[in-house]
Amino acid sequence: MTTKQEAIQLIERMPDGASLEDIFAELYFKMKVEQALGEVAAGRVVSDDEARERFAKWLNSPGR
Repeated sequence: MTTKQEAIQLIERMPDGASLEDIFAELYFKMKVEQALGEVAAGRVVSDDEARERFAKWLNSPGR
């Protein structure tokens, strides 16, 4: 299925009263999920421990 076909199906599943904003939000969400899944498949992820460590450093940084 092409990207265009997937977008059309997504829009067709939405309620008839969906606004353009609703449609754009759903398309954007779908795009970001697909991007994230691609990142995971490529191995570009960090562990929970690494994420917690980075967050803790950020919280304690003087520029925050």
